Amino acid sequence: MSRYASLMGKRVEARYRVADIHQKSVGTLVSDTGRCIVIEEHLLQGERKKTMRVEIPYEYVIRLAEVPRSPDEPITVHSVPPQVRR
Repeated sequence: MSRYASLMGKRVEARYRVADIHQKSVGTLVSDTGRCIVIEEHLLQGERKKTMRVEIPYEYVIRLAEVPRSPDEPITVHSVPPQVRR
C-alpha cells in the first residue's frame, strides 16, 4: 500500500534529507511506488519547456504536505499557448 496515495496529483512540499543536509522540493506528486515518491515540476525558461523530477526514497522523507497553488501560477505548462515560428 502506498503511504501518500491520497496526495497523488496534488501540489505538495516535500522535506527530505540528503546526507546531513535537509532539502525542500515543491511540485506535483506524480508517483508513489511504495518505496519512493516522485515529485514533478514544469518550468518555462524563455521559450523552452523544462520538467524537473525528484525521486525520493521513503526513508529520506521527513515531511510531505499539500500546499495551495498560488493564483498567478499556471496549472500546467500545456496551458500556455505554443509559439508559432516562421
